[in-house]
Amino acid sequence: MKVIIINGPNLNLLGKREPDVYGSRSFDDYFETLKHRFPQLELSYYQSNIEGEIISKIQETGFDYDGIVINAGAYTHTSIGIGDAIKAVTTPVIEVHISNTFSRETFRHQSYISPVAAGVIIGFGLKSYDLALQSLLP
Repeated sequence: MKVIIINGPNLNLLGKREPDVYGSRSFDDYFETLKHRFPQLELSYYQSNIEGEIISKIQETGFDYDGIVINAGAYTHTSIGIGDAIKAVTTPVIEVHISNTFSRETFRHQSYISPVAAGVIIGFGLKSYDLALQSLLP
């Protein structure tokens, strides 16, 4: 099974950015852990701070991969384009968030991804990615 994890803006700063909210581990480090935990998956990882690049990656992988795990960061709450890209592809998409977005600012309660995602996992720290990958297994 081919699965890609797509992370959006500022997630390249995990381990440095607001450790009280996001923890002190980098995603690159955690991605290595995920590859060891899920050897049956062909995992790849993509991160961009640019909305159009995220949309292009969804379009590029959304017909050939077996799953997409996306943490669109702040674009979750603002990007109709990312939501539309997910709606357009056939690959199942799982939306993840490290923090519980509903316990944060009100603007974070809106998601343009949730209505078109196969599932949503929120608030389990980096373990949210594990749960998303498990949900894609047969």
